Amino acid sequence: MKKILSLLVICVTILALATACGGRSTTLKVGASPAPHAEILEVAKEVLAEQNIDLEIVEFTDYIQPNEAVESGELDANYFQHITYLNDFNQENGTHLVSVGAVHYEPFGIYAGRVASLEELQDGDVVGIPNDPTNGGRALLLLQQEGLITLPEDAGLTPTVLDIVDNPKNLRIEELEAAQLPRSLDSLDVAVINGNYAIQAGLKVEDALAVETADSAAGTAYANVVAVKEGNEDNKAVQALVAALKSEKVQTFMNETYGGAVVPLA
Repeated sequence: MKKILSLLVICVTILALATACGGRSTTLKVGASPAPHAEILEVAKEVLAEQNIDLEIVEFTDYIQPNEAVESGELDANYFQHITYLNDFNQENGTHLVSVGAVHYEPFGIYAGRVASLEELQDGDVVGIPNDPTNGGRALLLLQQEGLITLPEDAGLTPTVLDIVDNPKNLRIEELEAAQLPRSLDSLDVAVINGNYAIQAGLKVEDALAVETADSAAGTAYANVVAVKEGNEDNKAVQALVAALKSEKVQTFMNETYGGAVVPLA
């Protein structure tokens, strides 16, 4: 009888401890680009751990696989892209991805290659831009902002090189995979580079020759979002992730770490 009572006491104690610890944890698998997204998620992971959510971060170095992985169910969510790219990806690929929250935006910058300033650009110089439609269009809009080219008034957010109506310096626009642009600066006169790839390459936004202005469309049209497959928007762990990314702890990390290259959205 004493042995039975002892076993009962042990069982009750174990159950009490399990209850106190909140029971089983939930695993949330999220895809991200290495910087800044995966770095930001590492901070959010600490916040989620307090809610018994284990955040598993899977890094990707391209813009296609993380969306395909969410569509297939391999990932619960991803955090690497802006909303305009997400919408374009769905249209081009027939995927069913939706945003569950805008977290931050990364100002595009024009970075020096073989010339040290935009004023030094000469006739026929080479300007590198991303080769995907949304980021390429965004790059062209920044070149227009700086007076280097002119686009039609109705160009929208995704103009192409063919839409350029005025190019006073006859700049040669070279379209490259976004990830290749920082590594190609030695062969380009300047390049318009995505925020995440600039960060990965050690380029600082304060050193850019030009950046998107604060009153441009960047904060809304290019807000970086957490994306899930349609139908999973109400997943409690995903909602907790969005809340964690908008927490004071994570937003402070963004402001203190990236020096204006990552701008939190309320």
